[in-house]
Amino acid sequence: MRQITLLFLFLFSTTVFAQTKAISVADIWQQYQFYGDGVSGFNFLQDGQSFARLEQNKVLKYDLKSGNRSGVLVDGNDLTAAGLPGPIESYTLSADEQKLVLATQTEQLFRRSSQSFFYVYDLASKKLTPVFSEKKHRLATLDPTGSRVAFVVDNNIWIKELADGKMTQVTTDGLTNKIINGASDWVYEEEFSFSRALHWSPDGSYLAYLKFDEEKVPEFTYTDFHNGMYPEYNTFKYPKVGEENSTVSLHAFKVSTGETKDLIAVNTSSTDKWHYLPRVQWTNEGDQLTAQRMNRHQNELELLLFDLGEATQQTLLTETNKYYVDVHDNLTFLENGKGFIWTSEMDGYNHVYQYTMDGAKPVQLTSGKWEVTDFYGLHEGRIYFQAAKNSPLRREVYVKSLRGKDLPRPLAAQPGVNAAQFSDTYAYFVLTHSTINSPSTVTVMDGKGQPVRQIVDNQELAAKMKTYGYQPVEFFDFETEEGTTLNGYMIKPANMVAGRQHPLLMHVYGGPGSQQVMDNWRGQNMAWFQLLVQRGFVVAVVDNRGTGARGEEMKKQTYLTLGKQETEDQIAAAKYLGGMDFIDAEKIGIFGWSYGGFMALHCILQGSDVFAAAISVAPVTNWKWYDSIYTERYMRTYAENKDGYDKNSPIHYADRLKGDLLLVHGMGDDNVHFQHTAEMANALIMNNKQFDTYFYPNRNHGIYGGPTRAHLYTKMTDFLLEKIGPGVKKEKMELQVVPGDN
Repeated sequence: MRQITLLFLFLFSTTVFAQTKAISVADIWQQYQFYGDGVSGFNFLQDGQSFARLEQNKVLKYDLKSGNRSGVLVDGNDLTAAGLPGPIESYTLSADEQKLVLATQTEQLFRRSSQSFFYVYDLASKKLTPVFSEKKHRLATLDPTGSRVAFVVDNNIWIKELADGKMTQVTTDGLTNKIINGASDWVYEEEFSFSRALHWSPDGSYLAYLKFDEEKVPEFTYTDFHNGMYPEYNTFKYPKVGEENSTVSLHAFKVSTGETKDLIAVNTSSTDKWHYLPRVQWTNEGDQLTAQRMNRHQNELELLLFDLGEATQQTLLTETNKYYVDVHDNLTFLENGKGFIWTSEMDGYNHVYQYTMDGAKPVQLTSGKWEVTDFYGLHEGRIYFQAAKNSPLRREVYVKSLRGKDLPRPLAAQPGVNAAQFSDTYAYFVLTHSTINSPSTVTVMDGKGQPVRQIVDNQELAAKMKTYGYQPVEFFDFETEEGTTLNGYMIKPANMVAGRQHPLLMHVYGGPGSQQVMDNWRGQNMAWFQLLVQRGFVVAVVDNRGTGARGEEMKKQTYLTLGKQETEDQIAAAKYLGGMDFIDAEKIGIFGWSYGGFMALHCILQGSDVFAAAISVAPVTNWKWYDSIYTERYMRTYAENKDGYDKNSPIHYADRLKGDLLLVHGMGDDNVHFQHTAEMANALIMNNKQFDTYFYPNRNHGIYGGPTRAHLYTKMTDFLLEKIGPGVKKEKMELQVVPGDN
């Protein structure tokens, strides 16, 4: 085992540390002292010289080079008299930038979905037009001509002509918990990462949309507790493992004739090979539409092309994988219409490929034992992308031509993580850069990668970090007994004394393709880690097998056994760290949320001789109870993989608990249902195991709202200080074999 060179030396002397200001939970989660500056509602404008951003109920225009404000596109304060019922909460520009769609009084539905009152504001006439006055609606989207707007209300699609207010109802069969038009169902929204399922063609002649028939999908109900005499019950369609999913169909509405073309449907019967339609996208042509379809195992994908004018269908590519195929948003069509760009892991790492429209063998544009981590676009024969080329812990921004064998040229490669947003002309991009020890900066760059002007420097936050005595993060790696090299980072208390041992808190997520060990700013959780470090803890994070940016085999080797390799690696990491002379091996705790909560449970149960305490927030406790798309992608169904499910669900190891456990869940969690924690608690009770629990009525998976986060983090801090904090005496744990162990 080896430890790489520390990135930073300790910065604070004993005298300075004595003057360091103590971090409190209120500082982090009520005053938000460590919440850095960003750029809200940023949009490049087509002139290539300016950008717009939303500030204090105004959409303002700025000059890129000077940073000077050059205009006010719309002032929400002036629109109150015209009928805008609240402040501007978000906006989108029309294709010609002559109109804005404004959203106000937004109400969150699920993770990516919301409903609002939408208005269209015409910059030339100064006219404000309500999209639909009767009730809140969803997904208001201007067509490319800017003359009409499509939206969804009561699960039906409508189109409004802005010139005369004429309304056209595109669908009429929408019905709650039965038929959804133009928006996704819950599981598509959560696992395929989209809520908008309507798409204007490039010339505005067609509106393509998905229809979800979810009538056969089982329902799930959770309870909202309010001040009334009786609670309310929220019921929605949620397909768990092996259950029915929606039948999904693709349609195209022709605006000029009112005709609807029915293009394709999936999951129409139990024998239908094709089960999902995870992506729909127009080509650069006005009547050519693509759709991606997948089988239920998600290890086969087809990209289909529909020519609406010719009424034809063809397959542009087929991709298969022995594990699963990741769905992405990187499909980009060449300007000449003769091909497209696609990203794939087909060579073992995620890279960029160029296809022709006739299905010929693709040309691989990037290659090597490194990963393309984001694709930004294509312009004038060059592709722009982000990659973990130098290290899986870092990210750089690159450009490369479609022709020739030129190597990717870095546009932004400062140590740390670089992310870009490009203008339409690619003459400029906005670079967001951070390291794990320095908060984000936002800089306007020219097309050659030279800085033009800094928008955000976060110097105030950086100074505050010194005032509060932030300790530097150190990266390390080590090799497990199994032979895998794992990456990690660690934060140590200031002025450590030789021979003094400290309690250790490990933080884990660990899910497929995720990364926690990256050289980028970690935000609010880092502030909490620094609070614990001030109180004498060492904090460490290790990325286990199954995590990302190290190739397909590293990421997908947990296939069919989610939790097994990850738990083995976290236990190995705890043993490795516990062997360091400054860590008390009898006072190691672990904290995780969601997949990390699942991992924290596995570690305290299967690693009961290693971990003394665990905090598990919103955990999956049995994969049978989670949703179909996510779980089956990695585990297939319970009927196909019973052993994989049973051996890798924490609920089956409740009899092994020896340390201290805090189990936390929001009772209004639509994602990982409170059922998981309730069943875990029952299993612990039936095995006569003592544990602590906190539940949050009406809170969703994020457990927030008002003082909720401060309340939770106060409990977690107190729990750790009480159970494994400095000065707490712990009895030496011995592994006990309990009858009925798995």
